[in-house]
Amino acid sequence: MIKIIKDMNALDKLRKSKEFLEKFSIEDASRNAELIISYCLGIDRASLYRDNPCIPENIIPKIDEFLQRRAKREPIQYILGYTEFYGLKIKVESGVLIPRPETELLAEEAIKIISKFEIRISKFKFLDLCTGSGCLALALAKEFPEVKVYGADTSEVAIRYAKDNAELNNINNVTFLRGNLFEPLKNLVFDLIVSNPPYIRKDDIKNLQIEVKDWEPVEALDGGMDGLDYYRMIIPGARGYLKENGYLILELGVGQSDAVRKLAEDEGFKNIFLVKDYAGIERIFIGIKGDLVKY
Repeated sequence: MIKIIKDMNALDKLRKSKEFLEKFSIEDASRNAELIISYCLGIDRASLYRDNPCIPENIIPKIDEFLQRRAKREPIQYILGYTEFYGLKIKVESGVLIPRPETELLAEEAIKIISKFEIRISKFKFLDLCTGSGCLALALAKEFPEVKVYGADTSEVAIRYAKDNAELNNINNVTFLRGNLFEPLKNLVFDLIVSNPPYIRKDDIKNLQIEVKDWEPVEALDGGMDGLDYYRMIIPGARGYLKENGYLILELGVGQSDAVRKLAEDEGFKNIFLVKDYAGIERIFIGIKGDLVKY
């Protein structure tokens, strides 16, 4: 029988955990403490506050271990082993980029565009370049189960997690391939290509949050000296893998929209749209191969 530590209930531990994390200047210490304790107890946040359960003695060391890891600025997503993305549970650990809220906007825009097509899309093919954890590919595959979706990445770790995430979310219409950008795709052509490529300027990486620069894979962040290296490869390459009137949708870094637009115009993309995020930053690039104006 598991012994219960006297008077060690969840809310007492939550308060102490919050105070502990605050000593290490952890942003949103209260939320982090909630996540750790809820996860270790196997309950949701509402139950934590409503029931204020006593904490079994064998769970205390696990909570304390997670708190110590967070105090060292390890991302909470790596500690818990997962994050949420567009209604999906996505497994992430060291070596895999953590999905960002900005990328959910990319998924939203892609889904909005696809939903406007009035013809049957059962024969459509979508591609997610630099797929990482597979979050974008899986969001599209779940939304459109009749469509064939591909995801490509150079990282063996990323592809392994992407496949695990497909299984975790019971998504069967997606194929993940390891290789550099378009290299593993052979003769495939697509109606839609999306990508959240590395776009941080090399010299800016050292200025990022500790959780990012010290823990997340640098190859998933580093976009070269001006942050545009991957756009210079993806945009020209996409023309050969997009069907006529196909869409290219890219996530952008801050201040990169003009340069990416110019790259696309030089490659013959005529219909170009830019979508701002909730902070007013031009975050999403949309380009159409051909003369179709449908956005």
